[in-house]
Amino acid sequence: MASNVRGADSAAHDSTSAGGWVVFAAVLMIFVGFMTLFQGIAAIAKDDVFVSTRNYVYQFSLTGWGWVHLILGIVMVLAGFALFKGALWARMVGVALAGLGMIANFMWLPYYPFWALLLIAIDVIVIWALCAAPRYREIQ
Repeated sequence: MASNVRGADSAAHDSTSAGGWVVFAAVLMIFVGFMTLFQGIAAIAKDDVFVSTRNYVYQFSLTGWGWVHLILGIVMVLAGFALFKGALWARMVGVALAGLGMIANFMWLPYYPFWALLLIAIDVIVIWALCAAPRYREIQ
């Protein structure tokens, strides 16, 4: 009886489907990816919308950061959709991209501080959810 229960429980968690935390991280990553993509479009299309803080420690071209955000947003959306498969490689790529998103939004602080801090916090949640989710294995 114990092997029967174990087999039924293991069959519900095969490696081809994503667990709850991974799905949660995937949805958040797709959201952050789209928001990053829209930030990039706004910075490229009309960069006078953003006001740069004077005397900031670092200053970069807003249009250049727009292209970085556009490309990063597209890759984050694609990685978010890949997370629905539950593959380990997708989780590792998701953690790396969320880390890059945190760095990009930190550099975005002079242009849009509140929004950048919000996206940094969501990236932290995505990393936590991807690292905290258990790894399911197929029973042979």
